[in-house]
Amino acid sequence: MIFANHAHLYPREIRDNADAAALIEFLDETGIDRAVAFAPFPHRLKEENFGIDHNEWLYNEIKDKKRLTGFGTVDFEKDVTEEVRHIAALGFKGIKLHPQAQEFVIDGEEAFKVYAEAEKLGLFISFHTGVHWHRLRDNRVILFDEVAWNFPALNFSLEHIGGYHFFNEALAVMVNNSRSEPGNIFAGWTTVRDRYGKDSWALTDEQLETVILQTGEDHSIFGIDFPFCKKDDIIWDIERIRRLNISDECRENILGKTIEKVLGL
Repeated sequence: MIFANHAHLYPREIRDNADAAALIEFLDETGIDRAVAFAPFPHRLKEENFGIDHNEWLYNEIKDKKRLTGFGTVDFEKDVTEEVRHIAALGFKGIKLHPQAQEFVIDGEEAFKVYAEAEKLGLFISFHTGVHWHRLRDNRVILFDEVAWNFPALNFSLEHIGGYHFFNEALAVMVNNSRSEPGNIFAGWTTVRDRYGKDSWALTDEQLETVILQTGEDHSIFGIDFPFCKKDDIIWDIERIRRLNISDECRENILGKTIEKVLGL
């Protein structure tokens, strides 16, 4: 069973082949059983004058899709605490946050309100990490250490594991906060392939194996970054995990057991 994190969904009016039906087809063609589906970021719907709440749209889009688990997101132009409560009320298991695209400071006051309520309600957060054309001092990966220290019961993932440029910072944050069991920070193995050389997200086999050695066999989560990744790349990613020098149990954890456990499914 493969249960993947990190699928972005959009209304077809905004992006072709990125709705729930397209995702399920993508899962079938890549041999994936289930996936976490993210709500579209609020600014994308506002840009298109779509006229519907981003989290409500996702709820209606996936409510009859048993293979999809919903993660909402937060509109930072609204009361962020109420946004998080609404996400929980819809039955979603987590939140997707992108500091660069959503233009918030990782350790800023509004963001801390989000983390506090998510921690209180038991919601998981998947954070984008790595370079993304925004002021670096607002979203240096090392700042997630502040999140972990201030919200020790908040479970979250560092998607892309910092990317090519900030991998060491992401790993440092994870190791620095592994003082308690079972640990609350997870490495998001999303778009980390080095199939095409050293692009902005490429990580080597050695780096991925180091993540396992330093953070444990149950703190890594596979992601697909739908619809931005090609089907053959996702198949390549899965085969890569299967050939890494890690245990069979670790492979099963990465490919679904860890996220299933952390989300309580």
